[in-house]
Amino acid sequence: QVQLVESGGGLVQPGGSLRLSCAASGSILSFNYMGWYRQAPGKERESVATIPRSGTINYLRSVKGRFTISRDSSKNMVYLQMNSLKPEDTAVYYCNARSDRDVYWGQGTQVTVSS
Repeated sequence: QVQLVESGGGLVQPGGSLRLSCAASGSILSFNYMGWYRQAPGKERESVATIPRSGTINYLRSVKGRFTISRDSSKNMVYLQMNSLKPEDTAVYYCNARSDRDVYWGQGTQVTVSS
């Protein structure tokens, strides 16, 4: 059973930065995609950034130029660097991994952007 554990969330002022980390229990190269999703109160979960095993990285339009997804395969880690944070980025952020047959989720980490 694959486990994904997020860390790095917290409270930050508008314009600030946070770096989220996702630790996978297995090789991240075994997944077709890894990514970050978020869910704000009263809203549906949405894809923030996805990184395929090979191919093009995709970002939610509202975070392009501010967020960067990356991975370290040697450590089985995926990261989300978030800069120029806005109050509307406030949400629970989830790490996601997809193989041919399965989808895995982390437990989520809260990001709050507020002055």
